[in-house]
Amino acid sequence: MRTVLRRPEFRLLFGGLLASMAAESILLLALAIWVKDLTGSDGLAGATIFAVIAPMTLAPLVGWLVDHYPRRPFFVAANLVTAVLLTPLLAVRDRGDVWIIYVVAALYGLSYITLSAVLSGLIRQLVPVELLAEANGVLQTVRQGLRLIGPLAGAGIYAAVGGWMLAVIGMVGFLSAAVVVGLIRTTETPPAGGPGLRWPAEVSAGLRHLAGEPALRRALLGYGLGSLAMGFSESLIFAYVDQGLRRDAAFVGVLVTVQGIGGLVGGLLSPAVVRRAGEVGTLAAGVAFFGPASLALVYPNLWLGFVAVLLAGVSLPLTMVGLHTLIQRRTPPGLLGRVAAASEAVVSGPQALSIGAGALLVGVLDYRVLFALIGVAALLSGGYLWHGRTLSPPPSARIPAPRRPADGLAPADRADTVGQPVVGTTPPGPGR
Repeated sequence: MRTVLRRPEFRLLFGGLLASMAAESILLLALAIWVKDLTGSDGLAGATIFAVIAPMTLAPLVGWLVDHYPRRPFFVAANLVTAVLLTPLLAVRDRGDVWIIYVVAALYGLSYITLSAVLSGLIRQLVPVELLAEANGVLQTVRQGLRLIGPLAGAGIYAAVGGWMLAVIGMVGFLSAAVVVGLIRTTETPPAGGPGLRWPAEVSAGLRHLAGEPALRRALLGYGLGSLAMGFSESLIFAYVDQGLRRDAAFVGVLVTVQGIGGLVGGLLSPAVVRRAGEVGTLAAGVAFFGPASLALVYPNLWLGFVAVLLAGVSLPLTMVGLHTLIQRRTPPGLLGRVAAASEAVVSGPQALSIGAGALLVGVLDYRVLFALIGVAALLSGGYLWHGRTLSPPPSARIPAPRRPADGLAPADRADTVGQPVVGTTPPGPGR
């Protein structure tokens, strides 16, 4: 990981993301705790996470917009807009204002998918293809490491000062990210859509690429099915803490902090796992690890719960690094925003449904039954992905692709897109 951090442009990007990720780690869980405190409802608290994920249905449109502007200035502008979107939280006072938290959470979800789509292209632009796994691993390590202090800090700030301070911290974080990333100096041109394509075809190009590329299709299908099951845990964790451990909602922050320890380990290990198992194999391991974690939560025991969330923490960066690196390697640069956004929608769409269903079912069914079903589904999804790991072999097993001059791509990009359909310039044929 030190290799990628030696690159000045990536260090600036890393610094900016550190500020925004710190604000995010403090803010998101605290919003759910805020709703729980105002309403006393586990379901309504879990629905806060649903509000964040629901805007993922707009992903194809967001990706199309991202692909028509230079990455760095778009990323800066998106961070500035996100800071402004948090200001309504300053008006929340009592239960009657809970709707404001939901609206802000939904707008933040739209911002999140926008930032994720442009970030994927920005990393591809700043980092050589052979360092993509390391770059994604560094960012996931920091993101998960922030779970060690962020949730507890957010819960503590909320308890000591109030929710308005969470909004202030979030705004400062995103403003700082905009300033730091704005210092990056890189030459770029706005990606353009394929010649003669109509607007609907350009918007759907990301989905067509995901469906036409075998490794991406397997990854998104397997992970989408896994996330459909795993999304239930977002609402169930409040019931686990309340009904199982007999503690108040703020204790969720402790569990998320323990999960951050596992995430730190997973982030550090993820580049090595990609080198040994390939991107799809890494994604398979991440999804499968969530199975025993969920099964362990069936029995409400504090120390067993710590082990479970620790294992769940390891799973998350493995899935993210495997998926993001696969997308960046298998997608033409001009299409990367749409593919990244579409992948978020394919994964987060089912997850949003399961979070919403979980918020309803937690009041009807025993949370232990639901955790057991989640565990079995995660193991099955991980097995499906592992069976397709040969679609993206480890780097050492890859046969170097022949050079194709005059195709308009940089050497590193050319090697990764040989044999891959450039959706947006070629109409999809049968079976694609």
